[in-house]
Amino acid sequence: MTPETTPDAGHAARRRAAKGASSVALSRLGNVVDVVSQPVYTWLFGLPTYGLYQVLWSLVNISENIFDLGTTSALQRILPRETEPELRAAVVRSALLLGILPNVGVALLVSLAAPWIAPLINAAPADLPRLILAIRLFAWALPLWATVEVGTSAVRACHAFGPEVRLRLMWEQLARLTAAFLFWLLGFGLIGLLLAHLFSLTFTAIMALRLVHRYVPLGTVVRVRASRAMFHDMAMSGLSVLPANILGRVFSDVATIIANLLAPGAAGAKAAGLYAIARKISSVPQIVRQTFSYVLGPIAAASVRGDRATIQGLYDFAVRLSLLLALPTCATLIAAGPALLGLFKDAEGALPILAILTVSRGVEASVGPASAIQQVIGKRRLPVYNSLVALLFSGVALFLAEPFLPEASIALAVATGQVVVVWLSIGQLQRQEGLRMFEPPFARTLMIALAICAGIGLIATVAGHFSLKLQGLAGFLAWAGLIWVGAKVGLTASDKAALGKAGRKLRL
Repeated sequence: MTPETTPDAGHAARRRAAKGASSVALSRLGNVVDVVSQPVYTWLFGLPTYGLYQVLWSLVNISENIFDLGTTSALQRILPRETEPELRAAVVRSALLLGILPNVGVALLVSLAAPWIAPLINAAPADLPRLILAIRLFAWALPLWATVEVGTSAVRACHAFGPEVRLRLMWEQLARLTAAFLFWLLGFGLIGLLLAHLFSLTFTAIMALRLVHRYVPLGTVVRVRASRAMFHDMAMSGLSVLPANILGRVFSDVATIIANLLAPGAAGAKAAGLYAIARKISSVPQIVRQTFSYVLGPIAAASVRGDRATIQGLYDFAVRLSLLLALPTCATLIAAGPALLGLFKDAEGALPILAILTVSRGVEASVGPASAIQQVIGKRRLPVYNSLVALLFSGVALFLAEPFLPEASIALAVATGQVVVVWLSIGQLQRQEGLRMFEPPFARTLMIALAICAGIGLIATVAGHFSLKLQGLAGFLAWAGLIWVGAKVGLTASDKAALGKAGRKLRL
């Protein structure tokens, strides 16, 4: 073993992060399945019905994010620090109670208030007679989704990153797609699409609890009595990041709702559908960012009492991999945008929205998981302040852009807020936690990543003379080949060593 490849003090932590990241990346491929399944929904149920479904799911998403009281984030801070089985069970019990029970209450209230909520949502005339029933049914996605979110968060906090693969990929996505197709065959419209989603969430929630039982026995969770101090710690940790979590959802789910409200009837439903399609496709680079956020958050929390050098090494490792994976992925999505949108029914108008959102996702992913690390080792109030500042910038961007780019102004506002949050987090971690950002060889890695993006753009330009299918195929092949080249020349020897068997199989 040469001095260049001799493992340093942080090699074990990087290796552990790489193994966890590979497992989480597989689970995040459920996002890809989700993106692939969306064209099917638009062809089976139509774009306005799909748009209405996305509005209802966005309402569920942001509501769950509020009424789980931040317990998914609090688990990442608290559970990794506990070693006694009884205390770990108490942490999980308090999280399940605080995270799920409020959502049950809200679901009941929404079911009762459905006749007053329905007139506020724009829908196609064919969907209006079933809108009240749709709201009453889909309200119960709230406690189901809360169970999934809290359960999988507890598993991740146990540093078990692999089990989400089966859960997210099979039940949450493939089961939903299968059920939607069956309900369509039976002649169901909007209600069938919502029932398919509820069906998949039910199985996902059951599987999530089974996963929790594997690492923290549910019998102990039911039997143990969490102390008042434990509930207080969980509640305060969750509530401290809750405003930031809520504002984070504003930049994604609320935008779909606003798009629906800006135009009446079927036009509003269609606008929501176009924004949702662009957001789904642009979320693919988020696989990189979420992968390292999920892994580095719990590891950073467990290391908070240790040396910052470990976290520094992990952060630098994540940034280099993110640059070489996320930026080329964003370039490919933008270049192949017309081909990708051609898979959907009547979605060609989403191209400007897709380009703007994809660029912002690339910036987010490229600067690493700073926000996730800040949530577990930084001051609790900072994420709130960051999100409020980002919301202010988003409002200004929307005000300035709306007269010139009415169709893309919401996307531009969202992109502005997302970028502001990550850059504020970076500066604060550097100033208050002593973590140094953009350490060498950051500049070299960035230049390699940008060169790869230029190569993808050149190939897309040449392929632009062919059919959309051939353009998409050329884009995918260019993406796969150039990412390998980037990893080969852009990663350091220690990075390649941390990748272990995967790095050797890929001949990096």
